[in-house]
Amino acid sequence: MIEQIKKKYFAKEATIIYKVVSLRFPISEGQQPLASQKLISDMELVTKLLLLFTFIQAGKPQEEEPDHWLQLAETELETALKRTLNTNKAKNVILFIGDGMGVSTVTAARIYGGQLKGRHGEESVLEFEKFPNVGLSKTYLCDRQVADSAATATAMLTGVKTNWYNVGLTSKARMGQCQFPKESEIDTILQQSEKEGKSTGIVTTSRITHATPATAYAKVSHRYWETDTDQKKYGGAGCGQDIAQQLIYKNSDIDVIFGGGRRGFYPNTTRDPVTNSSYLRQDGINLIQEWKVMMEDSGQNYKYVENTEQLRSVDPATTDKVLGLFGSSNMAYELQRDKGPKGEPSLSEMTKKAIQILQKNSKGYFLLVEGARIDHGHHDSKAKVALSETLMLDDAVRVATEMTDDDTLMIVTADHSHVFNIAGYPKRGNDILGVVNPIPKAWFPEDDKAYTTLLYGNGPGGVTPDKPRQDPREVDTTADDYQQTSAIPLKSETHGGEDVAIYARGPWAHLIHGVHEQHYIYHVMSLASCVGTQKNKCSVLINNGQGQINVHYSNIKVVAFSILVLMAGYL
Repeated sequence: MIEQIKKKYFAKEATIIYKVVSLRFPISEGQQPLASQKLISDMELVTKLLLLFTFIQAGKPQEEEPDHWLQLAETELETALKRTLNTNKAKNVILFIGDGMGVSTVTAARIYGGQLKGRHGEESVLEFEKFPNVGLSKTYLCDRQVADSAATATAMLTGVKTNWYNVGLTSKARMGQCQFPKESEIDTILQQSEKEGKSTGIVTTSRITHATPATAYAKVSHRYWETDTDQKKYGGAGCGQDIAQQLIYKNSDIDVIFGGGRRGFYPNTTRDPVTNSSYLRQDGINLIQEWKVMMEDSGQNYKYVENTEQLRSVDPATTDKVLGLFGSSNMAYELQRDKGPKGEPSLSEMTKKAIQILQKNSKGYFLLVEGARIDHGHHDSKAKVALSETLMLDDAVRVATEMTDDDTLMIVTADHSHVFNIAGYPKRGNDILGVVNPIPKAWFPEDDKAYTTLLYGNGPGGVTPDKPRQDPREVDTTADDYQQTSAIPLKSETHGGEDVAIYARGPWAHLIHGVHEQHYIYHVMSLASCVGTQKNKCSVLINNGQGQINVHYSNIKVVAFSILVLMAGYL
């Protein structure tokens, strides 16, 4: 049997495959497991053969055959030719934001995820990469070339670009402006969805008052005015309600709120039961108690939860409103998360519970889901952390995809990128977290030290006279807290200014088709769901609820041509 495999699939590769499999399932070269010796059971034999086949199919010999690449292309072409355009009204809209998830992060996460499954990694596909429509988003601000998360989220959620640090305000407002023009306030698609009778939700792994989630509901000219204490710290004392207050007092209609940030909702005279750290509010207000009173007064069936066990006890069928604050500050990184019942839920679990609650509304819902801590991992120049957070977001996308139908527009994008690079000329399948191997002599560093595939343009991994560059061959570069090398030494790595990707599926997803201004994302969601600015245009274009999926004339021509080609093959 082995000799036949060797003849069919190159002796060297087959022998390596056989040896690898034999380490797990020992069979000597001279034995015949298919015959009378019966050293293994039939099921074990089938398992061996499947493993052997998998190794062979994934190996280099197959890729050396032109037919392998032809088949991949044919499959992709067939999928593209079968595409239709869904021009129905979107009952639901889910916007996934990977904070700091630039294209290089997506690529590295794709490879990392594949390698975690025992593959080379480069050929892997993330869940959101399966979406049929892809475009690019230009992330610059009205006043900056390179963006921050508050202004970019404002663009995506309101349809208007704005200035640095602005939350839910147009560029008429300036950073830290206490009395900004009233006309600079602009409703978000979440707030507009509520006005149409839809349910709404926010899920994030950051503080719920942090830049991106805050933009869905708050109006402030400084993203760090999260509490009254923060207002005093950042020059906003007396500048109206802080972000936490605005969430509770002005946005109690939001049905699902999941994230971290307990410290911003309780008086500083009390301590967090998990971290034992003091809460932040100096005004003595217990905003959680305020929220509970408001829910009771309005007759809502509500739940307030702080850990995984409590979240799992929430019955979606009987719960109207739920507020979950699972961390004193930001929620833990996925690599460090307490996965026990008293710990923190995953982004996937929060997303699932949110959809279960929101989908009860016959008018539909809007849900914002943020993988917030991709950004934080990058700021610390810890690539493994950032990539793990990206895979966690991707799993949340998988959950949402499985739970929704063709009536749901799903968009996955980033608010901005990072100065994060995939460098060198490593061999195929080289550990994405490892050292570049091989390093050709012409590209070997002048300091005779190796370097990792993943590097940062700036950040805390930079070299200084007191901190010479370390040879990564002398340390474990796959450790959770390993800090990649940076070209420029900074305390915190910066955002990047290049375009980021947009992935879309569902009604009107084909409107994501090229290079777009970032605020355009809002207008696609608005038109697709007949909410907000594009509501009137939507009513003209949408298929009057007939539940049909239209094919444009250009697609009809493509399909007709494809049929003719197929017919010609049989003549």
